[in-house]
Amino acid sequence: MTTAADTVATGPALIRAAGLFVPLLAVVPAAAVRRPGRADVAAAIVGGAWQLALLPGLNLLAGRLGWWSFQADGGTVAGLPVDLLLGWVLLWGVLPPLAAPRLPWPVTAALLGWLDLAAMPLLDPVVRLGDRWLTGEAVAIALCLLPGLLLARWTARAEHLRLRAAGQVLLAALLMLALPATAAGVRLPHGAVLSTGLQVLAVPMLLGVAAVREFVVRGGGTPLPYDPPRRLVTSGPYAYVRNPIQLSLLLCHLVLAAFTANAWLLAAAGVTVAYSAGLAAWHEGAQLAERFGPGWAEYTAGVRSWLPRLRPWPGTAPAELHVAQTCGVCSGVGRWVLDRSPVALTVRPAEEHPAGLRRITYESADGRERAEGVAALGRALQHFHLGWALLGWVLLVPGLAWLAQLVADATAGGPRELRTPAERRPAEPPSADLL
Repeated sequence: MTTAADTVATGPALIRAAGLFVPLLAVVPAAAVRRPGRADVAAAIVGGAWQLALLPGLNLLAGRLGWWSFQADGGTVAGLPVDLLLGWVLLWGVLPPLAAPRLPWPVTAALLGWLDLAAMPLLDPVVRLGDRWLTGEAVAIALCLLPGLLLARWTARAEHLRLRAAGQVLLAALLMLALPATAAGVRLPHGAVLSTGLQVLAVPMLLGVAAVREFVVRGGGTPLPYDPPRRLVTSGPYAYVRNPIQLSLLLCHLVLAAFTANAWLLAAAGVTVAYSAGLAAWHEGAQLAERFGPGWAEYTAGVRSWLPRLRPWPGTAPAELHVAQTCGVCSGVGRWVLDRSPVALTVRPAEEHPAGLRRITYESADGRERAEGVAALGRALQHFHLGWALLGWVLLVPGLAWLAQLVADATAGGPRELRTPAERRPAEPPSADLL
């Protein structure tokens, strides 16, 4: 005989099971009917990761602001039912790039938004809606659904490389740093300890961001294995260490563990090492060897996986630094660069450049990167040794590079015209540029 208590218990159980298995049963046929390609898999991973990173925080916020709350026993994390969260991740993140990759994203967003609006009242009593739950829905669509759809669409179509790389950096920070720290119950220190910890933490984070930038600028890809660079990257951080992104995550976990005295973060560091030295080294290493052949073998023989070199690898991508020789300040910069015996960097007179230069200019030999002013100096510093490379990566941080250039222009003078050799008369000295 079924009792009233059994009916009450069965209702929430069915709701939670449907919340997980309905999206799952939609994803499986979608992947089976139309076998996803490499780009589709990358889009599904990125879309799902975005929802996984953002939805838990949004639902916690919803509980605090009274948009909705959860009434669930068991299978919860921080009061959130894991099954419903996973179903949400599948429905909003994984399913769209697999089931409807060609459907215009506004139509996809409208359909998924409408479906969510229709389903939320049906989740009672597991989900208790507040009076302002529609406000929460609008926020969820704006912060979770729409950015996730766009990031997945850009990934599938190889569009907006810089934006999708920035999205991956944000996802790595949330899923690989913030989430483990939150799950481990990390309590941040106060005062000078917190300030010192943040400054130390900035160093490995800078390494990771610089490595992602190098993938984008020089490789034409992202750190995601299914959305990789099209060219072998051996410049920037990769001239010093083979796995700068994994090393960055490892050092971040170790720094957080040291300054918060939390042993669980040491376990996270161990997971990072195990994954990087095991699955990633085996799977990705085999793919890189197949794609780049002798170039990859030569690179791995000269650059270690975890222990950075003090000087850049001699086989790193070569470049030229064009500095005006007829300006005292500028020629002094050129001599200063040469005194440090840069690796794979040639300093040339800016006066000999066929184009009219207005600032000190850095150009890669393959023509894929050109930087001027402070950014050019930042690139040049990476050809010295690891200490100067760190400063160079700081100078290339978006925003900081602009501010440093602004200060340089205000204190040393703005850019000047530098005529080409054909435009100058023999008796006319060339004008020079400053930083």
